[in-house]
Amino acid sequence: MAGTDEDAVAAEDDALYVLTAVLLTPAKFPSVLGDDYPEACAALGLPPLADGYGLVLGQDGSGARWTVVIDDVSLVAVAIASWDCGMEHELSPDERTVVTALPGWPLAVAVAAPGVPAPHDPAPEAADRPPLSPPDTSTWGSAQRRLGADEIALQWARWREQVDDSGSATAEDGTGTAEGLERLEGLEGLEDPTGQAGQAGQAGQPGEPEASEGDGAGGEARGGGGSGELARKGASGAGAKQGLSSVRRVLAEARAYVDTPPPLGRVRSSFAAGDARTLRVDGPGWSLVARTDDIAFVLLDEEPGEVLPVGRGPELPGLLRALDEMAVRPG
Repeated sequence: MAGTDEDAVAAEDDALYVLTAVLLTPAKFPSVLGDDYPEACAALGLPPLADGYGLVLGQDGSGARWTVVIDDVSLVAVAIASWDCGMEHELSPDERTVVTALPGWPLAVAVAAPGVPAPHDPAPEAADRPPLSPPDTSTWGSAQRRLGADEIALQWARWREQVDDSGSATAEDGTGTAEGLERLEGLEGLEDPTGQAGQAGQAGQPGEPEASEGDGAGGEARGGGGSGELARKGASGAGAKQGLSSVRRVLAEARAYVDTPPPLGRVRSSFAAGDARTLRVDGPGWSLVARTDDIAFVLLDEEPGEVLPVGRGPELPGLLRALDEMAVRPG
C-alpha cells in the first residue's frame, strides 16, 4: 500500500544527515570528555563496554542534533580512516548495531547539513533525557588541559623544537631539578577539534546513517588551531619551586600507575616516528605527553595555558617504558 504524504514527511524528519563520527574505546576516545574511558562513557550515560562504541553525529530532517551510538566499532574506524584520507565512504550500520540515539552532540561540530534548519537541540518531548552538549572550553580547566595535551601529541615536532634540553626539569630520583625549569605558554584559545568534521552525508535512517566524502574527526579529541608562537618564561624562586613540586607530584602519580593500574584509558600508547611510541597519561588535574625515546610535557589545571617540559634524565626512560608496557593501544 502506498504511503501517505504524512508518512513521507515523518520519514524525512527521522532521516539522519551525518556530519562526522568518532570512536569511544579504551584506546581512542575524545579526551575532552574525561581523563579515562569510563569517565568519557559516563559523560554520555553509557556503560564502559570493553570493545567500546562508535559515535555518529548528525542532524535529522528538522535540523535537530543527534548522536547515534553503535557497537560496530570497526565499521566506524574504517569510515574515519577513509575520511581522513580524503576518500568517500558510506557509513551505514545495521539497525541491530544501534545501541541508542542521544539528543544533542557531546562535541562541537563546525559544519551543518545542507538544506535543513540550523543545528539545534531536539524538542524536550522528542527525547527522554537532556541533550548532550560539548564541555566548556572557553576557560582553562580540565577539558582545556586535555585538549592542550592532544595538541602537543598531534604536533610533537613543533613543540619539541622549542625546548632546550638544558632548560627542562628532569626525572632524576622521581622528582626534577630546579635549574632552568621553563614554562611554555601558548595553549589559550584551543577549539574542539571536531570543527574539522567532514561534509554532511546523504540522508539515512537514524539507525542507518551514511556519510559522504570529507575529513572525518579522529577517534580522540585534538587541539584545534590556537597554539600560536610559544613565549618562554623563565621560572625562578617561588615559581621554580612550585613548578618543580608540580612535576614531582605528577611523576610520582604516574609511577604509581605501574604498581596500581588506574581506570582504563588513563594510560594510552599510539604510534610515533621510528620505533618510538607516543604516550598520553592523565590523572586528577594533570596530563602528561611523552615520546618513549624523548622528553615529556606536563600540563596542569592549576597552571592555565602553560606547559612544563621534563627532560630525559636517568629515570624518565624507565618510567616511560613501564607505562608503555601497561598502556592500552589501538587494535
